[in-house]
Amino acid sequence: MDWSKWIRQAHRWLSIMFTVTVVANFVAMTKGQPPAWIVYSPLIPLFLLLFSGLYMFVLPYIGKRRSGAAPEHARST
Repeated sequence: MDWSKWIRQAHRWLSIMFTVTVVANFVAMTKGQPPAWIVYSPLIPLFLLLFSGLYMFVLPYIGKRRSGAAPEHARST
């Protein structure tokens, strides 16, 4: 499995983890004041999602630069 496929799969699982922690947060809030570890638990997958998402966002631009393709605005029509 190459690096970008691994990052995409990790990004999918991180999004599931983030959703579960947010739902757990709301469930805990219905029972009163939740402990701090439940309140802050969505932050860990959120930051990991930020980094993996930024990597996937930049990946096409890195690929174009490595292949030597001209930028879209520089191509002659």
